[in-house]
Amino acid sequence: MDRRHSLNSRISSQRYEEIDVLRALAIGLMVLFHLAYDLKEFAGVNIDYQAPLWFVIGKTSALLFIFISGLSSGFSKSSVRRGLKVLFWGMVVTVVTYLFMKEEYVRFGILHFLGVTMILSPLVSRLSSRTLWVLVVPIVPLGLWFNGLAVGTGLFIPFGLMYDGFSSLDYYPLFPYFAVTILGILAYRRFYAQRTNSLFSFRLNSDLTKWLSRNSLGIYLIHQPIILFIIFVVNRL
Repeated sequence: MDRRHSLNSRISSQRYEEIDVLRALAIGLMVLFHLAYDLKEFAGVNIDYQAPLWFVIGKTSALLFIFISGLSSGFSKSSVRRGLKVLFWGMVVTVVTYLFMKEEYVRFGILHFLGVTMILSPLVSRLSSRTLWVLVVPIVPLGLWFNGLAVGTGLFIPFGLMYDGFSSLDYYPLFPYFAVTILGILAYRRFYAQRTNSLFSFRLNSDLTKWLSRNSLGIYLIHQPIILFIIFVVNRL
């Protein structure tokens, strides 16, 4: 067997404890933030989910997912297929939220973002690290600039350009968040491209963290309906 192929096979099959832990942390923070949101909006509990602490919890969760997605693209041999799957579920979220919350339905949420960037990752990964660093620098200020502009169409929503009156329950445009994806790709090159073992020699609850990590998409899709169902049942009692 070719030595390079053997190394790639070991890398793609190896699980890294710290990545599983980060993904499990992202899931936990996401569920916690959505629980606070649902309790306020649907159960009338006095929780200010727009307070700085809750903002940090929700944003940290999303940024971890985006960073890990970029990092994981280096291990994946089927990122386009995975991206199409995630994008499909993002469109399902769009349809469901449109049916129930037409004014704020999800146009380009975290799943749309992750799906598109997964599809793009094979192209982006062909660029040199120096080029990627050059790209990171303008993406964030461009995103902040776009946030202050208004255009007359919704065609540019994925890029961070919004129209007057735009509102969405979940919104993660390519600018500025694609910079975090690129940082994940760069982190893979720096720390994992030539490794077959974890960066840190620690172990938490390995079975739990692995399960959460492997089922992150399913947990994302099902946790909100479960929370809302429990709130509905409690309100009826």
